[in-house]
Amino acid sequence: MADTQHAAQPGRLSVRTTTGDDGIRILTVTGEIDHHTAGPLQQALALPEGSAQRTVVDLQQVSFMDSTGINIFIAAHRAHAEAGSWLRLAALTDAVRRTMQIVGVDAVIDCRPDLDQALTA
Repeated sequence: MADTQHAAQPGRLSVRTTTGDDGIRILTVTGEIDHHTAGPLQQALALPEGSAQRTVVDLQQVSFMDSTGINIFIAAHRAHAEAGSWLRLAALTDAVRRTMQIVGVDAVIDCRPDLDQALTA
């Protein structure tokens, strides 16, 4: 498994990237996703030119997300779809799930109850 780490200010937001044996990229996000902290998440979700990499974002440790996170996930979802791939969100906390439901993003992006379910077809 490959492993990289992108971190913003300590305690604000961190994104740990691993790649499973099946080639699915897993982003484990910790902290708050907002305008000031979202850079590492946006960078980690970027697909290299011509890449069709499948991605799961584990949000179990995200305590807050504003519209910045929603915009990042919508853009990443579009980029993955255009590349012939997919993006799934896993283990949304109550705060994140509520934000996603209010704007209807959970109906657009595949959201799974936990990481294991997000990694299965």
